[in-house]
Amino acid sequence: MTFDLEYNSERPLLIIPEYGRHIQKLVDHCMSLETKEERNTMAQAIIDVMGNLQPHLRDVPDFKHKLWDQLYIMSDFKLDADSPYEIPSKEELQEKPERLAYPKSASKYRFYGNNIQTMIDVALTWEEGEMKDALVYTIANHMKKCFLNWNKDTVDDSVILEHLYELSNGKIDIRNTKEDLAESKNLLRKRNTQGQKASAKTSSKYTKNTNHKTRKR
Repeated sequence: MTFDLEYNSERPLLIIPEYGRHIQKLVDHCMSLETKEERNTMAQAIIDVMGNLQPHLRDVPDFKHKLWDQLYIMSDFKLDADSPYEIPSKEELQEKPERLAYPKSASKYRFYGNNIQTMIDVALTWEEGEMKDALVYTIANHMKKCFLNWNKDTVDDSVILEHLYELSNGKIDIRNTKEDLAESKNLLRKRNTQGQKASAKTSSKYTKNTNHKTRKR
């Protein structure tokens, strides 16, 4: 008695492995059908099976469109069947995306992060007035908090105001202001309070889970 064994190494590569070889064989069989009516019927049946195999796609908007695109991709765009959506092209699939611009870092003061530079750029577009002054001082206080997160000690307000002057290319200059920024101890207290709340929640959750397991036993 002899057996004809079929090894994966001898089989053609799967175009979309997530659906398995049986779906690929169904697609190949669908392409071999003679009439377009038969191909349309079988293509719809394959779409239904693909939807059952990928239930998470049901949460994706217009998931049927995605399934039909995948069906044509698995047929190497050779399937002649009527699709309710626009049939994708092979050239469109193989087209290379545009190159993304390299993100700019926050100059040499990396501990402030990129968002600080974005906030400064927005502040420069505002008209002079109380709203802009309030935004500038909010940015300065946030810079001080970021500095303390990095340094974990203390910092003089003049250092923060000097860095703000540099990051704004000299367009925001409050180095000679008489108004003080928030005190370091207050900024550090907020950070510690947030950390303690998160730790307390984690500890409470762990205690509840432990008690629940104990009751089960």
